[in-house]
This record gives sequence, C-alpha cells and structure tokens, in this order.
Amino acid sequence: MKRVTLGRRFTALALDWLMSYAIVVALTGGLGGAHSNRPLTVLALFFAEVAVLSALQGASAGHRLLGIRIVRFSDKGAITPLQALIRTTLLCLVVTAITFDDDGRGIHERLSNTVLVRK
Repeated sequence: MKRVTLGRRFTALALDWLMSYAIVVALTGGLGGAHSNRPLTVLALFFAEVAVLSALQGASAGHRLLGIRIVRFSDKGAITPLQALIRTTLLCLVVTAITFDDDGRGIHERLSNTVLVRK
C-alpha cells in the first residue's frame, strides 16, 4: 500500500470543506448573505459528510476524488463507525490533524488506529 502525500491529504480535505461550504452557501441565500452562524454550519456539515462517508465507504468525497481511502493501521481492513467518528472528531479539532509522527500519521489517525492509503 502506498503512502499518501501531505499534498494529496490537504487537497482532499480542501475539497470536502469547499463542498460543504458550497452547500451551506446555496442553502442560506448566496455569498452576500450575512449569516453569523455560517462557519459553524459549514463545520457541522463537513463533520457529518466526512464521518458518514468514512464509516460507510472508507473515504470521504474528497478522498474518493483523489483515489485514497482510510483503513485500519493494524491490519489494513475496513474501519469501524467508531473509528470514523473518533478520526473525524479529532480532524475537526485541526491541531491533531496537522501534528504528524515519524510514520507520517496525524494524531487523529494514531488515536483512531487508522491510516490513509492510495487505492
């Protein structure tokens, strides 16, 4: 299994965030609307999208577009819904996602026993 580069990880994350943002903007009346809770709404939609798709398919929409998926670190099998929930919660905290170990895994991956691999 091939390792996933930092650039590919960031691009997938950015795609997921932009998709969530676009949906929220479309549902709240466009870019010009003054919605003070828009950032929290985008975060909530991002969390739901990543958690649900990761649990069901092993990849978020951004992951699928870039040909990467999430697997268990221990045996490279499919992740459980609990692992998807832990990983996504820690991903949304940001600092756990940008802090890497010697293996190139973020803290969110270490604590959820997951890793990103190329298909």
